[in-house]
Amino acid sequence: MGMTIPRALALLALAPLAASAATPLQDYLGRWDVTLQTPERAWSSWLEVREEHGQPRVRMVGRWGHARWLPQASIADGHLRFVSPAEEEGRKDSDMVFDGVRAGEELQGTTTGPDGATWTWRATRAPALPATRQPQWGAPVRLFDGKDLGAWTPLDAAAAKQWRVADGILVSPGGGTDLRTIAKFGDFKLHLEFKADPGANSGVYLRGRYELQVENDREPEAPNMRTAGIYGFLAPTPAAPRTPGVWQSYDVTLTGRYVTVRLNGKTVIDHQEIPGITGGALDSREGEDGPLVLQGSEDGQVQYRNIVITPALKRQ
Repeated sequence: MGMTIPRALALLALAPLAASAATPLQDYLGRWDVTLQTPERAWSSWLEVREEHGQPRVRMVGRWGHARWLPQASIADGHLRFVSPAEEEGRKDSDMVFDGVRAGEELQGTTTGPDGATWTWRATRAPALPATRQPQWGAPVRLFDGKDLGAWTPLDAAAAKQWRVADGILVSPGGGTDLRTIAKFGDFKLHLEFKADPGANSGVYLRGRYELQVENDREPEAPNMRTAGIYGFLAPTPAAPRTPGVWQSYDVTLTGRYVTVRLNGKTVIDHQEIPGITGGALDSREGEDGPLVLQGSEDGQVQYRNIVITPALKRQ
């Protein structure tokens, strides 16, 4: 459902931000890595701003969910304003209106929380992250030995016991916390095997920022939200078959922001660019190394085994 005109006008009455001069639309164009600060915590987000018929068009990845084009965006008096629908933000009160300005090399802005409190956000230009040509690979590292979780740590310590090792397999019943590696990685090759029960949803976050989907959802989503897709951005070709309760394998190569995914030995994403972070990312600092993260917060049991990563050697 769209936003009514009175509600939109009320929401646009945000606290004013300083803009020394009218900032042209061209200064906002491109991709931006965003951090949204709420009273409870910082959230990762991402924006892409394009020009269409002289007006801005904004694509956004919010605190969760997928990349989507927003219904409203405008620029006036040097301010960029865009609207994220309430249903995408998990809100019942109103849509979220974001107001921002250029401040040097950053975007800085505000929006409002459900209680009316002001939230602030900052954005830096997303790095290009070109693919490394013919990287030199280091030694393979076994991240799970079938015995313990020595290479991993839960994001929520209170839910740490959710993940368990059974018969050499890493198991999550779902509905708990995500599990991340202690080590961080830049470019790498990854092999792992997974099995998702009927109705299960999980994922593997590459560098903690790009979710490679693992799912057997009872109501399948769009092609780029299915198994072997980079959530909300890249769809596998051909589409992955619906095979709940069956072991499958991923072989992934990530260099820069370019990814190749092989599902069960067949290439389904071939050296494609990942535009930005996906919903639920640990952070939006795309230029930095990051951990591998296994999602355990969604519904349903998922199992992993044979997790081996081969990092690229750092260029001198």
